[in-house]
Amino acid sequence: MRYGLIGKFTAQPGKREELAAILLQAAELLQASQGCIHYVIGTTDEPDAVWVTEVWTDKAAHAVSLEPENVRALVARAAPLIASVSDRTELQVLGGKGL
Repeated sequence: MRYGLIGKFTAQPGKREELAAILLQAAELLQASQGCIHYVIGTTDEPDAVWVTEVWTDKAAHAVSLEPENVRALVARAAPLIASVSDRTELQVLGGKGL
């Protein structure tokens, strides 16, 4: 069964675009990851919110994706821009269009 995550990052006031840009860089790095099936960044009308939706081959593939130095460097750049993380939900992905 595939592993999924959905979560909301609330950026520091006025930092949403900067945070979203870093997360989009992460998405580019994940193009080479065979374990990453889906990694989507989005925003809503909420001014500081950035939503991330992920689907992985399994939970281990997600964990491995966080190990490379270039990914850890992006995480370090993003961390000070994040005020909070909420609505984080782990999923057992059953299927759907595009999967």
